[in-house]
Amino acid sequence: MVNKISWQKAGGVTEPGRYMFTFGWLTVTAEDLAIWKQFPQALFTLVKLPSGTNADATDAAEEFHLGAFELPATSSRGES
Repeated sequence: MVNKISWQKAGGVTEPGRYMFTFGWLTVTAEDLAIWKQFPQALFTLVKLPSGTNADATDAAEEFHLGAFELPATSSRGES
């Protein structure tokens, strides 16, 4: 199953950074935000980062970043 996230579900973040969510840590880049600013309804694929080799990693939350994005089929780009 592929998990996707919208800007709204990400809390409408406005700054690049690392954010804690119920599913783990999410890193959002300036490039990700630029896409969401241009296409607020875009859905990004959540990409899980490999677990670290650190012994403390077993207790750490999972890490994700944003992968490919898609635009909803019901786009309002001048279509009737």
